Amino acid sequence: MSRKQDKKISTDGGSELGSNPFGGLDLGGLPSGPAQSEAQPSKPAAKAPRKLGRVEVRREKAGRGGKTVTTLSAFATHLPLGQLDALCFDLKKSCACGGTLKGRVIELQGDVVQRVLPQLEAKGYQPVRAGG
Repeated sequence: MSRKQDKKISTDGGSELGSNPFGGLDLGGLPSGPAQSEAQPSKPAAKAPRKLGRVEVRREKAGRGGKTVTTLSAFATHLPLGQLDALCFDLKKSCACGGTLKGRVIELQGDVVQRVLPQLEAKGYQPVRAGG
C-alpha cells in the first residue's frame, strides 16, 4: 500500500504564519474609533415583558381515562399559531413533560400548573388559574 504525502501546514508559528495580511494597509484616511470617555446613553433597567394577554390554566381529568392534563387556553386571537407552538415546546422542555397544541389550546401531560404559572408570567402572559 502506498502512503500519501500529507501537505500539512505547521501551526507552531513558523515562517508561513509569520506575516500579517493586514500589515500593508494604509490607515491614514480612516476616522478614529469612538472615544471611550463619551457619555453613552445608559441602558434602561430590564424593561417589563410585553403583555400578551390573559391565559386560563386549568387542571383536567375528565374524559381522559383517569390521566391528569394541564390545559392552557383562551390565548389572545392576535397571537400566531407559530408563537403558540414555540411556547408549547418551551413549556414541555422546562416542565419535563409531554404535550401538544390542539387548535389554540396547549395540553401538557400531568399536573404541572405550579411550574407553568411563573413561566407564563416571565414570558409576558397573564396566567389565571381556572376551574378550582
